[in-house]
Amino acid sequence: MLERVFITGYSAVSPIGTDSKSTWSSLLEGQSGVDYISSFETDGLETTFAAEVDNFDPDPFVGKKQAKRMDRFVQLGAAAALQALEMSGLVIDQENAPQVSVMVASGIGGIITLSDQIGVLNSRGPNRISPFLVPMMLPDMASGQIAMLTGAKGANYCTVSACASGADSIGMAFEAIRRGDVSAAITGGAEAAICRIGVAGFNACQALSKRNDDPKSASRPFDSQRDGFVLGEGSGVLVIESESFMEARGGIPIAELVGYGATADAYHITQPGPEGEGGARAMNKALNLASMHPEEIQYINAHGTSTPLNDKFETMAMKSVFGESAYKIPVSSTKSTTGHLLGASGALEAVISVMAIQNEIIPPTINLQNSDPDCDLNYTPNNFKEQKIETVMSNSFGFGGHNASLIFKRI
Repeated sequence: MLERVFITGYSAVSPIGTDSKSTWSSLLEGQSGVDYISSFETDGLETTFAAEVDNFDPDPFVGKKQAKRMDRFVQLGAAAALQALEMSGLVIDQENAPQVSVMVASGIGGIITLSDQIGVLNSRGPNRISPFLVPMMLPDMASGQIAMLTGAKGANYCTVSACASGADSIGMAFEAIRRGDVSAAITGGAEAAICRIGVAGFNACQALSKRNDDPKSASRPFDSQRDGFVLGEGSGVLVIESESFMEARGGIPIAELVGYGATADAYHITQPGPEGEGGARAMNKALNLASMHPEEIQYINAHGTSTPLNDKFETMAMKSVFGESAYKIPVSSTKSTTGHLLGASGALEAVISVMAIQNEIIPPTINLQNSDPDCDLNYTPNNFKEQKIETVMSNSFGFGGHNASLIFKRI
């Protein structure tokens, strides 16, 4: 018999808050986490702004010495994981450690460390390269380091599916618990790709907004004036457990994870499939797994990247899945405030989806000022809405044609 899966803890480190509480508060206030880049010089770059995590200190979480041996994405992931584990009340000990998995994804991994070390190679030669370069840049190292920090000895790996990575990681952890492979998982995503090569690379493929005169309004999903996404960084982590494991230890459930669907477009390396067909199939798969009808979904946290094609095709996909109900279901893109965290975006948005259920509030899509005839659903423009929410769907789509959809339910 398949196990039910419950969320018992969560946390986030985002451009609008260094924990879940401050992230949620800033989200409801409509604060933008976007500003001019402060971590490096932007001369020559087409885009000079991003959604950086300010005032983040990894030392209290991992220690000063260990922090120096971690890329920034690992630091961000470790902070969220430890906070989520504390919320859950799960104590990992010698007896249960083999049944606790860590699956924390990253779409890009340690690109900041790699970029810095290429600079060292070019300026000072190969003998000056850090011995920690390889373990710092590997995408799996957030999962590895979190396991070392917590003692979790269950299955440990990193899913890489571009901007669907965080959602796929949660989905795969969900499936592993349902099957009985493990009893609990620390799962989500972490990303830190705001560096010169990261910005230049996304500029080269025409993905980023270039609204340099007004950065805070640059992330504007579903708005007719959108011109690309805003690069963000951060992490989101859930602690999820089987019903039997949670009850045996006296854990307290926050919400239930009931659906996961994953598909491929098999179409283009960066563009979504025509009419969002792959995304629609992912949503339908999640609904089928959850044994739910489309009209039972009460809020959709959209992928909503603020790119011309994604927002148009995601809207088409939602109409395909939900029919006339699509016009009645509140939708929002929280990337309007946080920017796009790439491989961590689906994980952060999973945390936000759980908080939406818990707080009975639908977060807004800020900067939505100009209507687009191709994007004509209810995107909760500019102000949050108080509403009891029983079920939330969260969508994540990625370069390479990856699509993932998660469904969370009130307990």
